Amino acid sequence: MSMPTFASSRSRPARVGAACWLLAALFVALPAAHAAAEAPDRLTLEDALRMAREHSESLAIARAGEARADADVVRAKSQRLPQINFAGSYDRTLASEFSGAFQTETPTCAPLDIDATRPIADRVAELERAAGCGAIGPSFSFGTLPFGQKNVYRLTLTFSQAVYEGGRIAAQESEAGLSRRSAALATSSSDAQLALDVTRAFYDAALSDRLLSIARSGLDQAIAAYDQTRLSFEAGRLPEFELLRAEVARDNQRPIVIRRQADRDVAYLRLRQLLELPSTATLDVDVDLEAAALPPPAPFAEAFATVRAASGNVTRSGIQQAELLVAAREAGVTVARSAQLPSVSLNSSYGRVGYPTDGVFPGFSDFRTNWTVGASVLVPIFTGHRLSADVASARADLADANARLKQTRELAELDAATALEDVASAEAVWEASAGTVQQAERAYQIAELRYREGLSTQLELSDSRLSLQVAQANRAQAARDLQVARARVALLPHLPIGAR
Repeated sequence: MSMPTFASSRSRPARVGAACWLLAALFVALPAAHAAAEAPDRLTLEDALRMAREHSESLAIARAGEARADADVVRAKSQRLPQINFAGSYDRTLASEFSGAFQTETPTCAPLDIDATRPIADRVAELERAAGCGAIGPSFSFGTLPFGQKNVYRLTLTFSQAVYEGGRIAAQESEAGLSRRSAALATSSSDAQLALDVTRAFYDAALSDRLLSIARSGLDQAIAAYDQTRLSFEAGRLPEFELLRAEVARDNQRPIVIRRQADRDVAYLRLRQLLELPSTATLDVDVDLEAAALPPPAPFAEAFATVRAASGNVTRSGIQQAELLVAAREAGVTVARSAQLPSVSLNSSYGRVGYPTDGVFPGFSDFRTNWTVGASVLVPIFTGHRLSADVASARADLADANARLKQTRELAELDAATALEDVASAEAVWEASAGTVQQAERAYQIAELRYREGLSTQLELSDSRLSLQVAQANRAQAARDLQVARARVALLPHLPIGAR
């Protein structure tokens, strides 16, 4: 019976170890599985915007600003409500100037004892005897007074209610409410800026894919032309000069591919950072920059049509924030002026003070009550011109806010016009590039045929290939610029003024 017990005692640690390894493997695999689940096989712009909003630090900061503004609103409103506070304390007196101040000499004789049944002469004699030896003391005791007590307990409840503050509380409530609305606008601006950044990064990644494909295609064409030239040279139909030129054209194409690959890596790294994905996550953007028709990006199609139909005359969040700042500065002037007016408040204090007569801890009968009710009026008479300076500073802030509002409106008008012009020019460039690519492709086909038949030189073929690559790259760049410009117009109402 001992062998099975021994075997089971050894298999238990083995099972525990295996379970630990399994859990560790699961914990390691979960983040990778989570990242893989978040990044679909074909990443659309809608997916990218959703993922970015879920993990954006800028949005988290903006929402924290909203929460802070909510707290400011509660803080401002709290001034209208009663302020009730409780305080408790304990004091142990180690030495006091009142120690022994009320002590009397100890009587040297028996205490006063008057028998009402005895004659008057006997009772008078008893009084004289007790008075002469000090047996008659004060009729009250100082032992329960607060002077010099070793242990003191204080329990205090205070109440205060503002009655009149010269309009300060209402102005501060208005300031807090305006700040809350401004914080909400800041969050929408952060969201719009994030959407524009993600859209730009998304189409930059697609553009880098297309440019890398063009560069590789050019390299393949250059390699094919070199191989053909080498065969013709070996057959004696072309001079060595043509072979060297084909080799140089091929080798010049390799650095272009390397640069395009580096640009692609950087573009995808930027997109992964915005989506909070690991640098090793595989991404494949779902967009076609070569499409014959290029409608506005789906997430912005409706908003783009609305803003463009309004010719950019839409309410901008930047202007709203500037207007809220002006209103807040006006409330700030009211707050500063309220400090020059009297303030009235009601107050009350209820306290229980305990002096233990026996031991350290007091009993219920050892407590005495202090209770006061009153009102206070504070009238500033002379503050060394400090309050006047505060009012002047608040008015300067108001003038600054008004000037900034005017400036913001002018910049918003210019910003809207620029955004619409960018869309118009991007559309024109994109439409013009379509015919250029077709012409360049046809020209390269002719040049390749002429070179193969020996009717043209390597230089003509290289020029045609370079023209084709430039036309294809311009087409892809135009498509990217057009989609980003459309997204900017769609987000124009919420974007910060001048955001690019």
